[in-house]
Amino acid sequence: MALTKLVQLENFRKRSGSETSVAKVLSYSYASPLLSSPLLSSPQVFNCTQLDDLLEVYYLSPLYALEFCLGFPGNLLVVIGYVVCLQEWRSINIYLFNLAVSDLLFLCTLPRLSWLYANGQKETSPYACIIRRIISYFLHVNLYSSILFMVWVSVDRFLLIRHPTRNHFLLRPKVAMAVAGLSWLAINIQVAPLIVLMFQDMQKAINSSRCTDFASLSGDTNSFGYSMGLTLTGYVLPFLGLCLSSYNIARLLKVQDAALQRRTTSYKRPLRVVTAAAAMFLVLYSPYHVMRNVRIASRQEWSGMELCTRMYIEGLYILTRPIAFLHSVINPVFYFLMGDQFRELLFAKFRQLLRKTGRQRGAT
Repeated sequence: MALTKLVQLENFRKRSGSETSVAKVLSYSYASPLLSSPLLSSPQVFNCTQLDDLLEVYYLSPLYALEFCLGFPGNLLVVIGYVVCLQEWRSINIYLFNLAVSDLLFLCTLPRLSWLYANGQKETSPYACIIRRIISYFLHVNLYSSILFMVWVSVDRFLLIRHPTRNHFLLRPKVAMAVAGLSWLAINIQVAPLIVLMFQDMQKAINSSRCTDFASLSGDTNSFGYSMGLTLTGYVLPFLGLCLSSYNIARLLKVQDAALQRRTTSYKRPLRVVTAAAAMFLVLYSPYHVMRNVRIASRQEWSGMELCTRMYIEGLYILTRPIAFLHSVINPVFYFLMGDQFRELLFAKFRQLLRKTGRQRGAT
């Protein structure tokens, strides 16, 4: 029994990245009357240390598979629709297309993640672990590219309301392409330090077959400081940009309504869509970023947290991860609501294909 507990606690210490010795953890465990009981010690250790494993198998794996099944067809349809249907690309189409491509690439990684978590994250070779690290990189690039491109979409809608004739230079397609390219560059620069953390973690756990996520990486780089900085630049600032765009659109529509008593409701649709996008990112992203930073902080020496406290924090962090990535499933709704005539063109293409198929069947 004691040997089993020793092995379990040692495995936890390696996975959590803590420098706390096994002897110190054992001294805490046996100091508690509840844990020192021969009857209750084993269930207590299991309930505490195995919580994350249970969540990964029975929560992360099925939810990632479900998100792939729901999100992949919609984003694929949008990407194909933009390529096939659009004759004239406007600035908003460029932003939405980049957003759809980002979501589609991320969704392609979910089957692998689902299988990985269903099998205990065990990898059979270092090369497989490198693939897992690449998936994690794509995951974070998608996380921050989604909200950033949604900011440019909201800015585009504000400028279109203010300049209906599209005479503003930011509404030009070439400028939008340049903005999209610079956005991808900025996002990759933001996420690049994660590569350093990944290699440092791989060097420390060179004999391990388990590949951990961002919040469980251990290395010489200050992961907590980097996570806080990434939260600020990748999430908080773009979210404030979304809120500012919503406010400016609302203020502009109010001025226009006062000047023109008869205003069609179509002008107010961008306000509702941008506000809905801001609410979506607030609800989906905030719990993830809060718990990611708390999870990383709990692994630091200065936190002084006990074994089970850290495990419960990790469990809460695991719960927020699929919620954060739901944006890839919801985003196609915004493509249909905000794309200029995209929905009409896509439906027209479908009707054309159906008529062509019907004629072919009639001919045979």
